Amino acid sequence: MSPLRSILLVGEGNFSFSASLSQLYSETETTVTATCLQSQDEALRHEGAANNIQVIEDSGGTVLFEVDCTKLGECASLQDRAFDRVVFNFPHSGRKSGVKKNRELLKNFFLSCVQVLAEDGEVHVSLCNGQGGTPADQPKREWHNSWQVAAMAAEAHLILSDVHPFESEKYHGYNCTGYRSQDKGFHVEKALVHVFTRSLKYTSPQVLKVEEVVEEGKVQYNIPVELSDYLFRGFLCSGSVHPVRLVQDFILNGLAEKWSVTMTTETLPFLLTAKQLRLCRHDVDSAHCYWIRLLQKDYDTTSTDKQKDQQSFVDSEAPKAARETLSETCLTSDKVDRVRSKGAESLRSLCSLDVDSELESGLYVLRPSLLPQIEELITKKEEFTNNAGSREEKDENIKSVEGERNKKEGRCGGSNGVGSLLFGTSGVVFRNVAVSLWAVPAFHELLLTGVFPSECEPIRLLGQRLETLLAPHGVCLVTEQEALRLMAQPVGLVGKVFANNASDNIGHISVTMSLNLDLLAVLLFSLPDWRLLWSHDARFLKQFASSPSPGTPFHPFSLFPEHFTFDISFWTGSSWEEKMFHAVVREASCGTVEHVKLIDRFSHPDLSQTSYCYRLIYHSHSHALSHTQALQFHKHLEFLLSSRLEVTIR
Repeated sequence: MSPLRSILLVGEGNFSFSASLSQLYSETETTVTATCLQSQDEALRHEGAANNIQVIEDSGGTVLFEVDCTKLGECASLQDRAFDRVVFNFPHSGRKSGVKKNRELLKNFFLSCVQVLAEDGEVHVSLCNGQGGTPADQPKREWHNSWQVAAMAAEAHLILSDVHPFESEKYHGYNCTGYRSQDKGFHVEKALVHVFTRSLKYTSPQVLKVEEVVEEGKVQYNIPVELSDYLFRGFLCSGSVHPVRLVQDFILNGLAEKWSVTMTTETLPFLLTAKQLRLCRHDVDSAHCYWIRLLQKDYDTTSTDKQKDQQSFVDSEAPKAARETLSETCLTSDKVDRVRSKGAESLRSLCSLDVDSELESGLYVLRPSLLPQIEELITKKEEFTNNAGSREEKDENIKSVEGERNKKEGRCGGSNGVGSLLFGTSGVVFRNVAVSLWAVPAFHELLLTGVFPSECEPIRLLGQRLETLLAPHGVCLVTEQEALRLMAQPVGLVGKVFANNASDNIGHISVTMSLNLDLLAVLLFSLPDWRLLWSHDARFLKQFASSPSPGTPFHPFSLFPEHFTFDISFWTGSSWEEKMFHAVVREASCGTVEHVKLIDRFSHPDLSQTSYCYRLIYHSHSHALSHTQALQFHKHLEFLLSSRLEVTIR
């Protein structure tokens, strides 16, 4: 936040807090504006009020009467003003009013105060212990019996950024009064100050048109709408301090202590052909792929074009195109278009690996793994598998991360021969998975491969090194046949080490290591949610500006966000595709649905229809999510399901 220059206090009683605050800032440029709901005559009846008002005015402050804190935008004296801090101490709707009335007071205050709040301003609300309904209250009240302060603030797109004790002793002369300055004051012992800041607004996902070079041809295609925010973010760029990059550097430096590690900086296309996809058999279930329909393919790409950056994107299409994108996700060629009318079963057969050669050349998929592309790069550089010493001829797209060799390990440790180098790349990959807490539709994969003497058990050696680096952060190794799986709670699978295609060198084995950098970043920096990695909020990246070492916990800038649960049920026809449903959920909710569960399914005995009922949990650590906003997302989901997937909402 910028230096504090203006403070607005609302709902004041005897003005003792405002007077104390005015004295604290009397030697600064900060101005204090104190307001109350009562008229001047009513306010002056309270003991000490006249003296406190005089202190405020003598300190350069302003006192305003008959100011309704739920209608601040209507106050003429506050017009065209923006305050760095708005303070409301111990709000109460009056006498024995219930929690619902006090929630309503808070909600209306928050909606009002954002009209006079600076963009980077703060809202401070002091509540008695237990009223707020957050885990900071000790003891914590039952949710339904609290004022639900964070949820009420979310209605005004505010997030709870901090909670700290209300230190009444800091304010000399402060005397807490009750509702409308009644003699019986509130209990300030163990009271808490709740600090709120603005949340970024939600932005609807847009169609993203991408142009890149694939197999000697320039192609154009639309990225599925729900994935549009996962491209061109630059998290792994040189100089980046994004946690994904920090985790990559940590792992590469750790491996470089044993082996020489070389990373390609060559730009790789997001698209793979069906032929390339076959190379992913160790790493990817083809059912989890995003199949893509090309908008255009040009085989006349010149050599000059190839030398340019191979990826670019075009401005978003019109809203109509956005509505059509989902239905195009699983389509790839003119021949596939002709098959569309045959129903979902035909599409499922086309969107598999068992396709004839005529169709295969026209099938494209968003890369689910970097394995096919790294194998092609290795093939182009034959010297990589023949003699590591010849790598002193540097390709302009290659940079090396060198580490000390462990001479005791000899050939297995990388001191000579074929096993001296790990070659790798990293980038975003895509998986068409159902919506659940730790299922990521897009993540940064770090892929490393090398050829080692079989005798040194390279899978075990690599596994041991990864275990040394990652075990302190909760990662354990699970041995499978000729492979290792890296597992961690609660995120699940975070990586694999496996034997790849047999090496051309007798007595050697090719080993590949695939790591999910996003889930590792969650573990190494104690993030509550992988979706935070994709946040546009500057407060997220600010915590990593100093390149903290792994193990440094992340401090959430949105505390105690609420969960909202809604059910949705509908009738479907025979062409129902559940993957399409999950895609629409991600789009309609702007990524705020963290889990989808099928709770009921019923097939009508006489009609070719099936009823599904799903339970959706809305939750966001990066944006303010109110009940109103979640309901709006849910209604939008119903509309998209009806219009796109042609279901009948029940």
